[in-house]
Amino acid sequence: MYDHYAGALYGVVLRIVQSKEYTEEIIQDVFVKIWNAIHQYDSSKGKFYTWMINIARNTAIDYLKSKGFQNELKNQPLPDFVYNSAELSTDNNSSDFIGFNNVLKGLEVDKQELIDLAYYQGYTQNEISEKLKIPLGTVKTKMRNALMKLKDLLKDYQ
Repeated sequence: MYDHYAGALYGVVLRIVQSKEYTEEIIQDVFVKIWNAIHQYDSSKGKFYTWMINIARNTAIDYLKSKGFQNELKNQPLPDFVYNSAELSTDNNSSDFIGFNNVLKGLEVDKQELIDLAYYQGYTQNEISEKLKIPLGTVKTKMRNALMKLKDLLKDYQ
């Protein structure tokens, strides 16, 4: 399972955390959580891959918001804190094994931005509302519409 899914999950976590060191640590946690919660997976609610992606995303977001991580960031000297964005960039296709970036291009630009903020950058809907200066209800509606459109676009990949 690790050999099959680690690369894709790594790409998702890396886009949120933006640190190879932290991503490797989080990926270990993700697979432990998957192993311990495998009995909770329900195939009638969605695909196994989607379930794992959600675990990875939530674990990465939880890690970023943890007090330990926040304190560690505050205590790092500046050179260790600033990342080389070219080296860590996930815009290349090496972390996009299923071609998801091409699928996202099928959405309107505003919906692409919502998906990027929520799933790749780890923003909550409240944070998206504040960042984009649009009402929370609008964010929720657009996000729901974007996810429904994505579901429709992904039918071709089953």
